[in-house]
Amino acid sequence: MTAPSSTAAVPPISRYPVPELHDLPEDLRARMLEVQQKAGFVPNVFLALAHRPAEWRAFMAYHDALLLKDSGSLTNQEGSGRGLTKGEREMIIVATSAANHCLYCVVAHGAILRVYEKKPLLADQLAVNHRKADITPRQRAMLDFAMKVCTASHTVDEADFEALRGHGFDDEDIWDIGAITAFFGLSNRMANLTAMRPNDEFFLMGRVPRPPKA
Repeated sequence: MTAPSSTAAVPPISRYPVPELHDLPEDLRARMLEVQQKAGFVPNVFLALAHRPAEWRAFMAYHDALLLKDSGSLTNQEGSGRGLTKGEREMIIVATSAANHCLYCVVAHGAILRVYEKKPLLADQLAVNHRKADITPRQRAMLDFAMKVCTASHTVDEADFEALRGHGFDDEDIWDIGAITAFFGLSNRMANLTAMRPNDEFFLMGRVPRPPKA
């Protein structure tokens, strides 16, 4: 009788073929190695979506346009609004990804949110019920709107814009809230389609203090 294995097989990160790093086009490989250098690992979303390099490039270009620009860079040039912080962008992603039942994005962006906000409980709160989370009234209004775009975008009207303006958001900020929600609606659905598995590293990020450097 064969003894059972002491280690369980690691589930695949996607139901589609996942290319090896050395087989990728140079621009994709360089971006992944850059992320690996900073984070210590390559997020599985990079590898899973690299199944189609042209679509990976388009996906990452829009991702970067929404998430990597300076907070408020558009609105502050015009003297109104203050833009969304990096943490607020991640709040939108976590709350709406939970509404879309996307395990990958809730886990991965929950980790990023915890790091940005330095609040180990916040991502879990937002994933369950953003209206009970430890956030400001302004952020709650932001997420109310994001959830409406996520689940009932056809009902968005001028009253929603007026409500956000009352919390200091301008129309470019509101575009950002909606665009992040819509983009991650795509991401959520692709993650669910491909059965994308979150990296194990994400689960503990931002939950426990890092040990002091020697």
